[in-house]
Amino acid sequence: MSAIALRGPARVVLAQHRRPLQLLAALPVLVVVVLAGAWLWTDHVMDTFAATGCSVQHTTPGCGDTVREFLDRRQWMRDVLDWSGLLMMVLPAFVGIFVAGPVIGREMENGTYRLALSQSVAPARWLAAKLAVPAVVTLASVSVLSAACAWARDRADRTHQGQEWYERTVYGSMGTVPVGYALCMLALGGLAGLVLRRTVTAMIVTVIGYGALVAAVNSVRDHLWPTLTDTFKQGSGYRFPDGAVGVRTGWLTHSGRRLPDNACLDWASDFKQCLNEKNIDLRFRDYHPASHFWPLQLVETGILLALAALAVAVAFRVLRRRHG
Repeated sequence: MSAIALRGPARVVLAQHRRPLQLLAALPVLVVVVLAGAWLWTDHVMDTFAATGCSVQHTTPGCGDTVREFLDRRQWMRDVLDWSGLLMMVLPAFVGIFVAGPVIGREMENGTYRLALSQSVAPARWLAAKLAVPAVVTLASVSVLSAACAWARDRADRTHQGQEWYERTVYGSMGTVPVGYALCMLALGGLAGLVLRRTVTAMIVTVIGYGALVAAVNSVRDHLWPTLTDTFKQGSGYRFPDGAVGVRTGWLTHSGRRLPDNACLDWASDFKQCLNEKNIDLRFRDYHPASHFWPLQLVETGILLALAALAVAVAFRVLRRRHG
């Protein structure tokens, strides 16, 4: 995107905030280089270790230092993945802060937005440019970052270095959810800057809003898609599916009624009597298998985009009430 190719308010926005937008656009390139370089180096270390004939499971004499060095290098790769996941989780907050503060809040506080509105620019067009230009850069950058994190974690999973898909730094760094959070916070930041009209206040409120949003979505995520349920007898040797995340466990009575997992906690001295008196027949476990990654991602992203659209609609309504 160049200022030459744009006209009107969009060109002004790009010129005003060139440095932050360039940094946001360059961030995926830096992350891709770091992840690719880290993986190539780790892959080389793994090939070198395999050529030594040493084994992590069965350490042979003379291999102690070699195994430790190999494990240190593998842990380093996991640390790189953790930091990339953390970056993806905090990036939406910075996007919201940027829009709430420098892009809209500062102009509302200083009154410089009046200059744009006095140049035959409709208020709606001014706000659309303020939101659209960062949104395009954010969409492109976060999409590339999400794809890069998914690529790196896929390579790590193949060598048993990865983490489970449901861990927050993993789930929040791949798929469509990072894009949803970034666009949602961009919209909420714009609304905060427009309503509060104070740079610092709008930025603080945006950070608080992001924390509240993350906490709320995390609390309901397990219920965004129907879980699978396994039933089994106590002590039957039931094995929980690999890669699944448990949601709820408990007991089933003969009639099919569910009881909590601690239903017989006070009957430790006579556990079997508790089962008989409460007519408990089986145990149950609700869970999300690994195949539910994309359904959960898409539903959560849809909710975030709906919130973003609502925030944008409210922002335009506020602007229309104040400036016609």
